[in-house]
Amino acid sequence: MRRLPALVTTAITAVLCGQLVAPAASAEEGFTVREAKIAGSGGVSLAAKVVEPEGAARGSRPLLVMPASWAVPNIEYVGAAARLAHESGYVVVSYTARGFYGSGGEVEVAGPEDVADARRVIDWAVEHTSAGDEHVGMAGISYGAGISALTAAEDSRVDAVAAMSGWADLVASLYPNETVSSAAAELLLGSGKVTGRLGTDLRELERAYREHRVEDELHMARERSPKNRIDQLNANGTAVLLANAWQDSLFPPGQITDMFGRLNGPKRLMLSPGDHATPELFGAAGLPNRVWERAADWFDQHLRGIDRGVPDSGVELQPLNSSEWHSYSSWDAASRRTATHYLAEPRKRHPLAPETGGLPTGKQPAWQHRIEAGDPTLANSGVVLVSGALQGFTRMPVGVATPLVDREDAAVWATRPYSEEVVVSGTPRLSVTATPSAESVSLFAHLYDVGPAGRGSLISRKPVTLRNGQPGVQRLVEVSLRPTAWEVPAGHRLALVIDTVDTRYRDESSTGTVTFGSPEGSPASLRVPFG
Repeated sequence: MRRLPALVTTAITAVLCGQLVAPAASAEEGFTVREAKIAGSGGVSLAAKVVEPEGAARGSRPLLVMPASWAVPNIEYVGAAARLAHESGYVVVSYTARGFYGSGGEVEVAGPEDVADARRVIDWAVEHTSAGDEHVGMAGISYGAGISALTAAEDSRVDAVAAMSGWADLVASLYPNETVSSAAAELLLGSGKVTGRLGTDLRELERAYREHRVEDELHMARERSPKNRIDQLNANGTAVLLANAWQDSLFPPGQITDMFGRLNGPKRLMLSPGDHATPELFGAAGLPNRVWERAADWFDQHLRGIDRGVPDSGVELQPLNSSEWHSYSSWDAASRRTATHYLAEPRKRHPLAPETGGLPTGKQPAWQHRIEAGDPTLANSGVVLVSGALQGFTRMPVGVATPLVDREDAAVWATRPYSEEVVVSGTPRLSVTATPSAESVSLFAHLYDVGPAGRGSLISRKPVTLRNGQPGVQRLVEVSLRPTAWEVPAGHRLALVIDTVDTRYRDESSTGTVTFGSPEGSPASLRVPFG
């Protein structure tokens, strides 16, 4: 039985290397794939696969190090590594992170030991392969992306990074606006236990999560967030490519766009439809893929000195409901204008119509509107990983019949139908006052594209939890929704729905009411960016 994983690995490698790698005019004669055991930090053994071009090299070859994703072994990147070795002459070392599968140690959640491991892998490759340390890159998906970015900040030998479906801020990812992302936590903890051995920090984090005291362990997340290493990345001059999915269930794109804006070296941002890791999944296996092809160009330019025509700074966006990619000089350039829509008091337009507020561009009289807290509505964010993947592969959005959203448990506002197509492009921002009747309450904002029949397609969302407040005291809620790009057809309208329950998140809205308001001095508004 112990031979079965090796046989499977050999078979998959043979398929990927023999069939998915097409000859190129400047390709190497061939390449080899071998397994290795690399001594990581503290002597922990790391299971690795080494893909190396055959034949004598004129000089030291460029090196790419690829840490595997969370709960995934090192075979993850063999297809992509084979193409990079065969077509461009890279030595690629893909390794399983400590604590998972055949690697020793315990899972450290991208802690200092994981960074030290990556640096040891670079040392080993320079000593045991034809690669040198003059031109070093790192790439990875998810866990591998985070480790790559953190390592590049610590090790100036890393000249370029391609971080795909990774995180910039673990706090913003798993605890957005003080809302516990329970579905993401359960997914990470469950898969980690099945495939690995949880370390001390992760076990303590799980205890804090189970005991509803996540705040006690947030320091661990901050220490492992690349956004807190940006000064080092800038000082090193690291060329950073960031790629994520609009509907990523684990690491939402807002924290990635924020990090991108703070980088001042060569940088590129790519956002496309899909969920966690799905936009890059097939590219890792060596199949044609826009993100991996751009990553190869990125490395060629910054490691091999070959001009692939990719500007040192730029943004590429694929709208949620489109197959076309659009290029911009910066993230800000993706939003050409911003319209401020003021939230009008929800009311019935006729006896059979549900209560709905307008979203006009002119200021409105002061108002208040109350809903019940603690009951779910038809408005929701979909199923973790599944809904986003369907959007990415089939363009099937998370939908809702907006007339059927229960107005007892949700507040709804809508614009007038647009006379021509518009493109929402950027980060929508909501401002509204809320007065909970309890100490704590969770609010979930959903932005929909709604057709003439009332069918809504989810284009952005965001949770926020108001904690430890005084019941009956008004609070100003200002929320940046998820960045998005969505083509709204003529005749459609935008609709905003706010309710108090979403199954992805831990519920803080057990009882009571929430009263939304738009006072004279602080009118409720929704700022919508358009491309």
